Amino acid sequence: MHPGPYGDVIHQAANTYGVDETLVKAIIQVESGYNPTVVSKSNAIGLMQLKASTAGRDAYRMKGRYGQPTPRDLKDPAVNIDLGTAYLSILQQQLAGINNPETRRYATTLAYVNGAGALLRTFDKDKTYAIAKINLMTPAEFSAHVQKKHPAPQAPRYLWKVNNAYLAMR
Repeated sequence: MHPGPYGDVIHQAANTYGVDETLVKAIIQVESGYNPTVVSKSNAIGLMQLKASTAGRDAYRMKGRYGQPTPRDLKDPAVNIDLGTAYLSILQQQLAGINNPETRRYATTLAYVNGAGALLRTFDKDKTYAIAKINLMTPAEFSAHVQKKHPAPQAPRYLWKVNNAYLAMR
């Protein structure tokens, strides 16, 4: 038995996809406050605030499925957590070259909200060079860079909120 709302479902998904369980919980806390039926203005749905046509479609593809989840699917906590955690796994794979685990967690968090491409382009237009530059930074330097350079103004605040939730849950 894993504590907290949806603890067993989160644990199962985190183990299945090799994602930090605490990161999944922190993202759920920030994204939805554990409300499985919440829908954002941009039509992100459920606990992990997934958009069917982007993260949902990518997670489906990873699982060998065609199409995308329905809004009803995304309001189901087990489906939402499974797909959201699968999507985090996709992002982790895209950012796997980042050596420092804390920096990689920061990068994964930012990629979850705005995409890996947007994040990496703040360092270099070439992914390999971007990751090489990131690997020369401490987590604090990475965070400061994002604060100054990320094109989405909400990105640094999102990172701060998820990181605070993450640290509070450890």
